[in-house]
Amino acid sequence: QVQLVESGGGLVQAGGSLRLSCAASGRTFSSYAMGWFRQAPGKEREFVATIRWSIGRTYYADSVKGRFTISRDNDKNTVYLQMISLKPEDTAVYYCAAGPRVIAITRPDEFDYWGQGTQVTVSS
Repeated sequence: QVQLVESGGGLVQAGGSLRLSCAASGRTFSSYAMGWFRQAPGKEREFVATIRWSIGRTYYADSVKGRFTISRDNDKNTVYLQMISLKPEDTAVYYCAAGPRVIAITRPDEFDYWGQGTQVTVSS
């Protein structure tokens, strides 16, 4: 059974940094795509970043490019989202997602497994 457990969210001032972690278990994820999505109140869930575990190729939403970095640690089976220069509009619940057959890496419905989410709040 696949489990994804996020951590690292919190309250930070604008311009600050946070690092989110997603501990993955229950499967070998070498062939998976791992994604971070976020959802603000009253808005749809939106793509943030994705990494293809085997080759390490990364993809980013335009709104976070240059500020966020997705990475993975093979030994710890963990995916990270390093966030710097945070803005109030980054405030949302951040979700980790995993999928073995992801083609459209920006679409939430391409991912089969989801974590419970972690709240990120950026104050102005």
